[in-house]
Amino acid sequence: MSPNVTKKVSNQKIGSKKNYGRNAETSETPDIEDMRKVKQLVKPDNQLKLSESDLKEIINKALVTTNPQKQSNLVEYSYNEGKYIFVSQSTNLVVAYKHDGSLIHIDSDEASDQLKEMGYDPDEYRAQARETIEEEGIIEETKTELETKKDTPSDENDKVDAEDDEEEAAPISKDNEEEDHADGEEDEAEGERPVKTEIPKGRKKKLTNQFNFCERATLTINAPVRSQEVQTVPPPRANFSGCALQWVIYDAYQKDFEKQEAEKEIEREKREKEKSVISLRPKTTKKKLDKTQMTEAVKLRIAESWKVLERMINQNTFYEISYDYRYWEDPADEFREEEGTLLPLWKFSFDKFKKYTITDIEWNPFYNDLFAVSYGFLDFVKPTKDGGVCVYTLKNPSYPDYICLTHTAAMCVSTHPVYPYMMAVGLVDGCVLVFNIQKSCKQYEYRSNSVSNKHQGIVWQVKWAPDMPDGELNFYSIGSDGKVNNWVLMQNEMTYTTVFNLYFPMDPVSGPDGMSLKIRGSARCVAFHPKDPLIYLVGTEYGTIYECCTAYSSMFLFEYNAHHMPVNRIDFNRYNCNIFVSCSADWRIKIWEHKREEPLFVFDAGSSVCDVKWAPYSSTVFAAVTSTGKVLVFDLDINKYKAICEQAVVPKKRNKLTRLSFNNKIPVIIVGDDKGSVISLKLSPNLRVMCKPTKKQQHLDQSVLQCMKMDKLLALVREPETESPPQETTATEE
Repeated sequence: MSPNVTKKVSNQKIGSKKNYGRNAETSETPDIEDMRKVKQLVKPDNQLKLSESDLKEIINKALVTTNPQKQSNLVEYSYNEGKYIFVSQSTNLVVAYKHDGSLIHIDSDEASDQLKEMGYDPDEYRAQARETIEEEGIIEETKTELETKKDTPSDENDKVDAEDDEEEAAPISKDNEEEDHADGEEDEAEGERPVKTEIPKGRKKKLTNQFNFCERATLTINAPVRSQEVQTVPPPRANFSGCALQWVIYDAYQKDFEKQEAEKEIEREKREKEKSVISLRPKTTKKKLDKTQMTEAVKLRIAESWKVLERMINQNTFYEISYDYRYWEDPADEFREEEGTLLPLWKFSFDKFKKYTITDIEWNPFYNDLFAVSYGFLDFVKPTKDGGVCVYTLKNPSYPDYICLTHTAAMCVSTHPVYPYMMAVGLVDGCVLVFNIQKSCKQYEYRSNSVSNKHQGIVWQVKWAPDMPDGELNFYSIGSDGKVNNWVLMQNEMTYTTVFNLYFPMDPVSGPDGMSLKIRGSARCVAFHPKDPLIYLVGTEYGTIYECCTAYSSMFLFEYNAHHMPVNRIDFNRYNCNIFVSCSADWRIKIWEHKREEPLFVFDAGSSVCDVKWAPYSSTVFAAVTSTGKVLVFDLDINKYKAICEQAVVPKKRNKLTRLSFNNKIPVIIVGDDKGSVISLKLSPNLRVMCKPTKKQQHLDQSVLQCMKMDKLLALVREPETESPPQETTATEE
């Protein structure tokens, strides 16, 4: 078909469109005409009225290229010059949008490098590209000329259209039609298709890992397995025994049911109070008791919550001290030989007993972070009217967990090894108290009679003993009246038996009516044998130590002429029970062996020694405190002549240390002074060196190794029992 026919059809379509537009204009409705009317604007009442001069006034608006957010007078610090220098001002240009293109100019060096990499000759490629661009430009110009000719209609075209119609009416042969059709397609192809020029192809870029894959096995290195050991504090354990019988279970269910009913009754009363303003219903005594019980339970729960919160606050406050308490190890000990240090941790005090003297300190045998402190006086020139016992924990150094007040000064305290909530307290007036802190701290559980059932002097020390065959709890007390009493806790009362009477080592004095009287001695301290509870040692005010037995009340087993002044403390070794240490106000610390009159070791502290204790982790380590505020730590395996650590803990002129105690699990000691303060100290690694077993001793535990170390040390200082050799040896020599 010739292109003239298509032009004719297009003209008819255009004409039809024009007719459709005319019909649409004549068929408009009046509603549309109303919509096309000019809308009238409504002026608001509060619009500002301006004069014609104001309306005609031209307001100039200027666009400024300055950036209001640009910072001025910028300076920066130069570490080379050591001063501030000005920074160069940036331009006012603000980039709103930036997009990097991927096109590069064909004449650039980067394009040349890229063409060389693809395998083309840059000069040849540019020449061919310019020829193709010129040919494409010529083709575009011819296209535009043809389009302009088609768009401009004329009378000649109409004549040509009429001639074409006549030619269509005449019969045309098939051969002519095919030739005309072929000629038309060739003309269209020449007018529309651009001339394609072949560009030389470069070398193909190799595609990596495409249909060219092979498996390759490799053997990796396995990470070495490392084992890390962590030592933690074991959780507390408790033995519980009970009897589950049918009536016991029934009673428990009945109590629970009554409790639920009481709670429902309380809720019902609350609802009635909310409904009615005035309640005229009388309240019975039983309901009052239930309410008080509920309030006490709520108070206890609130107190527990406050205790946990207080401990969390203290832990966050003293975080560094808590970290040192667990993980601090003095690195300087590696470079110090035969020396150690003490790291101060927390300081414990109570405002009520701020000026009181620490008379005794003891760690709780069950809880490793709990210890009891008794407050009284040791300077009889400045006595105190009252006293008490405070139980502190390392988790809360700001305030004691339990406070037990006494009517007079407390001189000693002891905690039961099986029932850690039972505490025995000795007072300055000779009375003995027993507190059950689990039940109540305000009221004592047992108390000795203030007239006859007590000591006639100061109670210097109390010690719990193994339970009686019938299961009753009992403890021993020693006083300045020379008596050693055994107190037994009955169901409703506390009774005592005098186990030993201490007399002065001198002849009897004549009394009235020709009687001869023995002068009673004064005891200061007592220590029970760790393995044999019948044997105990008593230290006196005149420096003598007596070895006694609970089975004999009239005589002692052995006498040690230990010191020249009062014996302040005696303590048995934890690993070798035949060895004990004593200290006195005569500046001496002496180590004794069972049934030996002469001491094995004697140390001069330079001042009055108030307390001495063996370490629980080593058989050769012990510590002492002096009145000059120093803590002395000895290790006989390292140095047999002087202390390996001598450190002042409190000021010498104002304070003096009175008591000392080792922790059973953690390398921490606590010391008390005469100003009511308790200081906790951590031992450095050189002060707690453990035994290292040899290859042949790998199967032995630490306790056996400690005993062997002590025996080896004693073999060096023991004197032979006989100076002459045995008879068998002399006979062989002859």
